[in-house]
Amino acid sequence: MKKIKVIITGATGMVGEGVLLHCLQSEAVSEVLMVNRRHYDMQHPKLKELLVKDFKHLGEHAAALAGYDACFFCAGISSVGMNEADYTSITYDTTVSFATALQQVAPHMVFNYITGAHTDSNGKQMWQKVKGRTEEALMQLGFAGQYNFRPGFMKPVKGQRNVRWFFKPVIALFPLLLPKKSLSLHQVGQAMIHAVTKGYTKQILEIEDIKTLAR
Repeated sequence: MKKIKVIITGATGMVGEGVLLHCLQSEAVSEVLMVNRRHYDMQHPKLKELLVKDFKHLGEHAAALAGYDACFFCAGISSVGMNEADYTSITYDTTVSFATALQQVAPHMVFNYITGAHTDSNGKQMWQKVKGRTEEALMQLGFAGQYNFRPGFMKPVKGQRNVRWFFKPVIALFPLLLPKKSLSLHQVGQAMIHAVTKGYTKQILEIEDIKTLAR
C-alpha cells in the first residue's frame, strides 16, 4: 500500500500533538509537515516544520505545500470567554481561508477537520453554530475527500507534552465512566489515516464513526 504524506496543524495543542505522534508511529505515513504559528521542538526523520504566523495567508507558502496527500487540521481554540465575532474569526475564517488556499494548491487532497461533539449550525450555543458553519463551508470546497471529526473525550498518546494539568486526573476515569463518549487520540489519528487510504461513507463522523473507521 502506498504510504501517505500529511500536513498537520495544531501540534502545539493536545489534539494535534496526539495525532502527530500517532502519524509518526504509523507505517502508513511516510512524511509529516507541521504547519505551526510557533515552533514545536521535536526531531524525527519523518518530520518537517513550516512556520506560518497567519494561517489566513497560507497561499504565500504554496511551494512548500505541494506533494502532500492530506491535511489533518487539528488547530482550534476554546470558545470560553470569547464573543461570537472573535470566535468566528479564529474558528471559521482562519480554517476556511487555510483550506481554500490548500485546495488551490492540491485539490486531490483529503482534508480532515477536528470539530467537536454536538457541533450543529442550528444549535443553541454559539460555538456549535460557528463550528457547524465551518463544517458546511469545508464540504463545499471541492477537495477529493473532506471529513469532519466530532470526537468527545480523547485519551492522550503516550509521551504528549501538551496536556493541561487539570485534565490529567480524569484521564484514567473518564473512559470507564462514559465509554460511549470516549476514545483515544490513537483512534482519532488512525481514523484520519484511514479516511485518506480507505474513505468513509459519511463526511461527518461522530464518536462511533471514528471508532469504526479506526479499526
